[in-house]
Amino acid sequence: MLFKTRGIIFRSIKYSETSIIADIFTEEKGLRSFIISGVRSKKAKVGASMLQVMNLVEMVAYFREDKDLHRIKEIKAGHVYTSMPFDIVRGAVGLFMIELARKSIKESEENRKLFTFLYEVFRLLDTTENPVFNLHLSFMIELSGYLGFMPGGEYDEETPIFDLEEGVFVNETPHHIHYLNKQDSALLHQFLHTTIWESHTIKIDRASRKELLNNLLLFYRLHIEDFQKINAHQILEEVLED
Repeated sequence: MLFKTRGIIFRSIKYSETSIIADIFTEEKGLRSFIISGVRSKKAKVGASMLQVMNLVEMVAYFREDKDLHRIKEIKAGHVYTSMPFDIVRGAVGLFMIELARKSIKESEENRKLFTFLYEVFRLLDTTENPVFNLHLSFMIELSGYLGFMPGGEYDEETPIFDLEEGVFVNETPHHIHYLNKQDSALLHQFLHTTIWESHTIKIDRASRKELLNNLLLFYRLHIEDFQKINAHQILEEVLED
C-alpha cells in the first residue's frame, strides 16, 4: 500500500551504483528502512542530498508490514535548513542530537508525540535567534521522558543527590558510583524545570556543561540496553564555548 508521511533522516548509506538506503523515523510508521532508486544518477529528479542525515522530509512510500525494506515513491523537503549548514555550532549540536536519537529509538510503531518533539527541535535548532549552547542538554533530558526514564523526584534540601541508576533524587549518597554530586544535581534540576525553548537562559560554564553531558550519556547507558557509544559529543565539546 501507499502511505504519505513526514520523516526525519536518521541514517543514509549508498546501495548499488545509483540507489540509497535510508533509515527514516516517520510520523506514521515509526523507524523504518527505505530504498530510493536512481538518486545518485546524473538524470535523477531527486538528488541524494535530500537523504542526508538530519533532513526533515515529506514522502510517499510503498509499504508492506511483512517487509523490512520499503520503497520511496516521492520525497521532498519538509523544512529547508537555512542556518544549520553554515553554523558550525548548530551543525555540531544537530549531529549529536541525531546520533543520540538514532542510537536510542528502535521502535517501528507510530509515536506521533515523539516524532513531533524531534521534528520541532530540529526546526528550533535551525531557526532560533538565541544561543544553542545548552540545547543538546535539554534535548537529552526531554528525550529521556519519551523513552520512559525521565528523571524523577525533586531536588531540595532533603533530596540533594541524583541517583543515575534509580533515576531519582535521593536523600543520601548511594552505595555505588553512579550519581551526581549536589552541584550537578542542582544543575539537572534547573534543566528539568526549564523548557528546551528557554534552555539558553541557564548560565553554565564550559566545564560544567561537559560534565553534565557525560553524566547524561552515562544515564542513557544505564537505562537503554546495548546503548552504543556516542561519537559526535567529542566534536560538540570542541566547538561549544562558555
